[in-house]
Amino acid sequence: MEASPFRGVVASLATMHGKQWALRPLLRRRLGLSLRLADVDTDVLGTFTGEVRRAGSARETVVRKARLGMAATGSPVGLASEGAFGPHPVAPWTAADVEYVALLDDRTGLTVVEHVVSVETNHGHVVTDGRDLAAVLAFLRGVGFPHHAVVVRPAAGTAQPVKGIGRLTDVLAAVRRACAESADGAAVLCADLRAHVNPTRMRVIAAAGERLARRLATPCPACAAPGFGPVGAEPGLPCRDCGTPTPRDALLIFGCDRCPYRSRRPLADAADPGSCPVCNP
Repeated sequence: MEASPFRGVVASLATMHGKQWALRPLLRRRLGLSLRLADVDTDVLGTFTGEVRRAGSARETVVRKARLGMAATGSPVGLASEGAFGPHPVAPWTAADVEYVALLDDRTGLTVVEHVVSVETNHGHVVTDGRDLAAVLAFLRGVGFPHHAVVVRPAAGTAQPVKGIGRLTDVLAAVRRACAESADGAAVLCADLRAHVNPTRMRVIAAAGERLARRLATPCPACAAPGFGPVGAEPGLPCRDCGTPTPRDALLIFGCDRCPYRSRRPLADAADPGSCPVCNP
């Protein structure tokens, strides 16, 4: 392995949810980078269950989270990850997990953010009045319970959710309480998306970390700074049948965080006519 500018460096990692288990081994192996856990409350930046709303995008938040860890530890190098769940950006009928991992290095002014979009997620919920046990059990099987924990909250009202539930008896008791506390007599049962109780999400975080490690091991062809990689795309891929430019991306733009150097690489030869404004108006 080529000499890494991060070999022997200790970076802060801002996490409350065990993400070091996904990131520490691969960063040490690929970059020689060690991680030091930062004692910070990352929930102040937002929670999946809505008690604290996230201000800004996941990409913006992952940089703020890394800054929290750097401030808490005094380290000039910081790492963080942040996830977002919802419709897939290309196939909106499919649920997706988008995981961002960022490394900030104040020694050199470097900020590198990578991400992975994955359909491997148990993101979902069901509303129940507690009487249809079969529906509750079917949902639990679908989200990988008990290997994946769940959250229960009242469907209407301000009562706090119960998180990290991993036993069936506790799920059923929490559903009964939530129904009793809810203004409409119903409870919401959903997958717990926090990384330490969601092995599926932890695997996606590891994949994002692997992509970040590869990028940090790639020097800029112009200035040799680490982190050369994709920074954008250009649409206009021509239709396979008529040659009309389509909204599909034609070129992937690679760039450096430290200097203006950019390069462009084609993504594909042609677009399917289904995305063509002429062939499929």
